[in-house]
Amino acid sequence: MAGQHETLAYPFEPSGLELHPDYADLRKRPPAKVRLPYGDAAWLATRYEDVRTVLADPRFSLAEAMGQDQPRMRAVARTGAGLFSTEPPEHTRLRSLVAKEFSARRVERLRDRAGELADTLVDAMLAAGRPADLVEDFAVPLPTTIICELLGLPAEDHRMLWHWAQTVLSAVTPGEVLAVDGRAFMAYMAGILDLRGREPGDDLLTVLVRACREQHVIDEEELLSIACDLLIAGFVSTTNQIGNFFHQLLVTPGAWERLRDHPELVPKAVEELMRHVPLLTGFSLPRYATADVELGGVTIRAGDAVMIATAAANRDPEVFDDPERLVLDRPANPHIGFGHGVHYCIGAHLARLELQVAIETVLRRMPGLRLAVPEDELCWRKDAMVNGLQALPVAW
Repeated sequence: MAGQHETLAYPFEPSGLELHPDYADLRKRPPAKVRLPYGDAAWLATRYEDVRTVLADPRFSLAEAMGQDQPRMRAVARTGAGLFSTEPPEHTRLRSLVAKEFSARRVERLRDRAGELADTLVDAMLAAGRPADLVEDFAVPLPTTIICELLGLPAEDHRMLWHWAQTVLSAVTPGEVLAVDGRAFMAYMAGILDLRGREPGDDLLTVLVRACREQHVIDEEELLSIACDLLIAGFVSTTNQIGNFFHQLLVTPGAWERLRDHPELVPKAVEELMRHVPLLTGFSLPRYATADVELGGVTIRAGDAVMIATAAANRDPEVFDDPERLVLDRPANPHIGFGHGVHYCIGAHLARLELQVAIETVLRRMPGLRLAVPEDELCWRKDAMVNGLQALPVAW
């Protein structure tokens, strides 16, 4: 572990779903300075209370990062005018356009459709025979299909959209490839939005087009940014977490068997897996302080960049008993896997539903699920900003 005043190289080297041991050391002291491969140095918050403060205090601003030399993992800096780049009141205006579509009541209506789709995917795996790839055959198509149906995107485009998402979220995509694929993705989304303007549908993109071109609540740049935000955020995280969750359940002694015998624990298990499984590999959207702020024993100066380590905060022993252990029926679980504050994940209800349905369906249909290869042969994505498996071969 580096000395207290050193600037640490970040992110730490990932190792599957194992949380790097340096996080435990960092939680014992005030926020440290870190430097990513590109951009400004940043303060790193790792304690639960510090992370919640950064997420909730309006003096730590996502909007201020626009135009700055943001700390980042690749040469290209983040831009945009959507949900992840604005603060109230602009963020409130944008979020209000789609918030009701992702309310708990509205999302619950999708449970039957999600279950039907999950069963169809399991049917195909069973028909094809062992082994199956739980990532390619299940984790990718389940949330991708649901968000694309909500937005009104054609089924034949789903694989192309997944390819673009992987490119966008890769930390090592060459700049010229990112530029080409990024332009193609934006052109595709712009074309779909124009189509919805000419041929309205019963979908969320039609709602957004009307808000822009009839009600004039948002402008064209905001329209395109929100549409892209909803699509990418709507399936990438959940796809990776489905694979991660099944992996964790299969390699944790007794976990799969316990859920199989007590499926009523699935909702609590999903919350515990959200706490325990680190989705982000050192990546977070940087915030810039708009005033001097005391945080965890240090003064963050106005203009300083701050990043958070959600996975470290979710293992904070000051908040969670026995935090390194997966406790499927953990009684109190105030995890921040979906964030906190005004930028709390707008799709949290949908993600929870999809994760619950995914586990419940496979438990019911494939109760003898097991890894089809030794654990040390599994390949983790090394180039992505989110943790995920390239494949998860399973048998039953």
